[in-house]
Amino acid sequence: MEPSRSEMSILPNGKGQDLGEEMCVSMKTMMEEEQFDDPDSTIAENIEFLPNSEGKKPRFTDFEGKTSFGMSVFNLGNAIMGSGILGLAYAMANTGILLFLFLLTAVAGLSCYSIHLLLKSSGIVGIRSYEQLGFRAFGITGKMAAGIAITLQNIGAMSSYLYIVKSEFPLVLQAFLKADTSSGEWYLNGNYLVVLVSLSVILPLALMKQLGYLGYTSGFSLSCMVFFLSAVIYKKFQILCPFEEFSSNSTLAQAHVANVTVNHGYHNGHVMVDDSNCSPQMFTINTHTAYTIPILAFAFVCHPEVLPIYTELRNPTQRKMQHISNISILIMYTMYFLAALFGYLTFYTNVEAELLHTYSRIDPYDTLILCVRLAVLTAVTLTVPIVLFPVRRAIQEMMFPNKTFNWIRHVAIAVILLTFINILVIFAPNILGIFGIIGATSAPCLIFIFPAVFYIRIVPKDKEPMRSTPKIFAACFAGLGMLFMIMSLSFIIIDWTTGSSSALGGH
Repeated sequence: MEPSRSEMSILPNGKGQDLGEEMCVSMKTMMEEEQFDDPDSTIAENIEFLPNSEGKKPRFTDFEGKTSFGMSVFNLGNAIMGSGILGLAYAMANTGILLFLFLLTAVAGLSCYSIHLLLKSSGIVGIRSYEQLGFRAFGITGKMAAGIAITLQNIGAMSSYLYIVKSEFPLVLQAFLKADTSSGEWYLNGNYLVVLVSLSVILPLALMKQLGYLGYTSGFSLSCMVFFLSAVIYKKFQILCPFEEFSSNSTLAQAHVANVTVNHGYHNGHVMVDDSNCSPQMFTINTHTAYTIPILAFAFVCHPEVLPIYTELRNPTQRKMQHISNISILIMYTMYFLAALFGYLTFYTNVEAELLHTYSRIDPYDTLILCVRLAVLTAVTLTVPIVLFPVRRAIQEMMFPNKTFNWIRHVAIAVILLTFINILVIFAPNILGIFGIIGATSAPCLIFIFPAVFYIRIVPKDKEPMRSTPKIFAACFAGLGMLFMIMSLSFIIIDWTTGSSSALGGH
């Protein structure tokens, strides 16, 4: 299928080029008329993975990628890994080990299938841009829908990450320094710290011209989360159940021994958790179980980053990018399950929605846990530039589709985005709850609905009729996304109307 002449392809560095009418013209003519950089490695798409109706190999309209396989795995893994890993032990406590494993496995498989749909659509039309896939499928409406969904989803994610920095970083520094909460030092003020982190760490990384340059920081970010996982596993064998809760005032605790509930005991100035809660459950159904389904459904959100990473991949083929996606999802799947399992087996039903806070109930000054909290803050901070990249690209697609790369515009978009997010986090943290609704709407679109409907529209009917098995599966996949969207919105509305906060933390 030959792309239409009006179709545009936006490069990751902001350059826009017109796609020529002929797909097999000589390199010399292409360089003179269209100025494409079209090396043999870019043309070498795998026909078996994506057959072409005319027996031609699909040619992509962007420059030669230089990012290695390993760096691409790091970047995509970092995009998947979010703060939601801290709440997975709580999710397991409300589903049971086997039900959690089943749900996590199903979601991982669905995420791989979703990426397969994106890559297949991309290969057929020779476009590696989410927004341009939307344009090819539904015109300007599809392009704007994809761009807006990416922008809102990732701004919400970045806001949650920076809010974690604002709220957790002062507490970690205070515990390390054993400083008084009323000291009033500037370095214990979360507002100052989030601005300092944004200017000194996030902004320089966000100004990178290409996503591939962030592979090293992504690797370090994932190393921090491996340290977190190692500490969770180690603590399982160090903390015995029932565990003793830390009491900062043992005299006051002794005065209230008689008032301790039946679920707690008292020993040496510590509140003892009853050992009746120290047995694992394979299946658990309670009022919180339903909340874990949409949370796990969005545990592998990385779809806005897939095509930009594919664009910059060295010697790109769709099979190679699918392998990168599968490996990244497998690594995150393993880390998710192990963190949830050992966190749950440490505290069982006493685990909190934020796992690290449960450790603080035992000893808030535990050096290892403080280092882990600092490592998680580092990982979250280094994830922000990865998440910001698709937003900047989406804004360029929507507002400057025909403009060549310009450093002033490139810097301005990054600065404006970070400024806006910092303003939200510092001055209007209460409205961040709105991003719960935004995430419940945009995430199902990006993961389930858009890949499916783009695939149905883009793949020619002469290749796959509407009643073919692949398109029927894609239609069912879009319907599943609608179901998750309805479930997520329903739970958020229930929480708001009842004034509770039952939903787990998300990505």
